[in-house]
Amino acid sequence: MNKINGYTEEEATGLIEYIYEGKNAGKTLSYLFETYGQEHSRAKGSVRNYYYAFLKKKDDSRVSRILEGKDLRAGTIRPFTEEETQSLLEKVIEGRRRGLSVRRAIFEASGGDEKLMLRMQNKYRNLLKKQPERVEKAAKEAGIPNIDPFLKRRLEREIDALYARIAEDLRRENEALRAELEKLRSGKDE
Repeated sequence: MNKINGYTEEEATGLIEYIYEGKNAGKTLSYLFETYGQEHSRAKGSVRNYYYAFLKKKDDSRVSRILEGKDLRAGTIRPFTEEETQSLLEKVIEGRRRGLSVRRAIFEASGGDEKLMLRMQNKYRNLLKKQPERVEKAAKEAGIPNIDPFLKRRLEREIDALYARIAEDLRRENEALRAELEKLRSGKDE
């Protein structure tokens, strides 16, 4: 079986056709990645990553053949510089200090540019996930002692999930002990 980045040639062709037709029908890439993933038991992020990696392999004759006649291309990813990251963090913290939500602070920082706003929002979420101590430190330095709402919700969900797992384990253990006790009791009655 001849694979291209982990998909068979048939799967790759199917994905590209799906994306091409969907884009021509006015669907967003995000929607297409999600629905394709659901239909093919793949994670949305996995489909997205595959699609962009596929587009970068234009030197592969199979890829060129599959993409022929389709105007599909990936824009270049421009990562945030350290200065841009720090500036974003400062703008969000300043907005929060003024009582704004994170989304509103990012909206103001982006000047209403929706693509920039999405990019900034994703970067801020990434900071919360991968550098929460940096966000907390900046918030405390600005006089905002409370934990960021996104981070707080994530932590609360993780704590709730942990409680649920512990409770489920205890429930199963209790059922096993009850069954064992019942066996012991029924053995005594005989």
